[in-house]
Amino acid sequence: MKAMQFAVFGHPISHSLSPVIHQAFARQFGLQLEYTAIDAAPDEFAEAVQRFFAGGGQGANVTLPHKAAAFALAGKHSVQATRVGSANVLTRLPDGGLAAHNTDGAGMVRDITERHHVDLRGHDTLLLGAGGAAHGVAWNLLDAGVESLTIVNRSPEAADALADAIGEPGRVHTRYWKDLGNIGSYDLIVNATSAGVLGTSLRLPFALAGARALCYDLSYGAAASDFLVWAKTAGARYALDGLGMLLETAADAFELWHRRRPDTEPVYQSLRRQYE
Repeated sequence: MKAMQFAVFGHPISHSLSPVIHQAFARQFGLQLEYTAIDAAPDEFAEAVQRFFAGGGQGANVTLPHKAAAFALAGKHSVQATRVGSANVLTRLPDGGLAAHNTDGAGMVRDITERHHVDLRGHDTLLLGAGGAAHGVAWNLLDAGVESLTIVNRSPEAADALADAIGEPGRVHTRYWKDLGNIGSYDLIVNATSAGVLGTSLRLPFALAGARALCYDLSYGAAASDFLVWAKTAGARYALDGLGMLLETAADAFELWHRRRPDTEPVYQSLRRQYE
């Protein structure tokens, strides 16, 4: 019997932990599957996805820079994918079409609230960045009950566009990047920029982090290290990377495909030891 076929698409993609994670999940249920990492440049992405599913692929994770393109390829979209406008999961439908899902925000909130036991209700939140990663988590932060969400991006137009898309002017605000030194402190700071991935420093004022602040980077490993060092130096109570978020979003995809929910904690602890 041929193993079920799954993949993750990105560019670059060699660093991805998704194959390791999904194989670990499969072992929990005695499932046999093939899970490969496929590097596709933006102009090759659509063809690569179509070839994968035409060859028997049943599901795919999608990471940078293809999430918006993945959404466009699908004929059916989840509520979260629709409001975010991008997808990190593609699933083959019985008729051969594709369904798009976005589990980024739900995975982040679950990591914070269930793994790290932090209640997000009432938090004044600073969201750094207004690109695809920020879109993926902004609505879920509000759903989790944060008191306010301030979006800051080097391009203020992008921050304004995200705030307008959310449509809650009483809770969602934008500020200019140059004003970071005088906008006060926050209980929750989420780094959704690509600075760590690109190897550049954000050079953030220490005053941004409140005394009991949670600072969370959507990246993990080396890409998150600069922000986490800043957070610890600023005196934040929690400085967390996105490894747990990665595990939770992977579990959501696994459940969509296999109708079984894996236990993420042992896989998280195993991978965590590799990043300590």
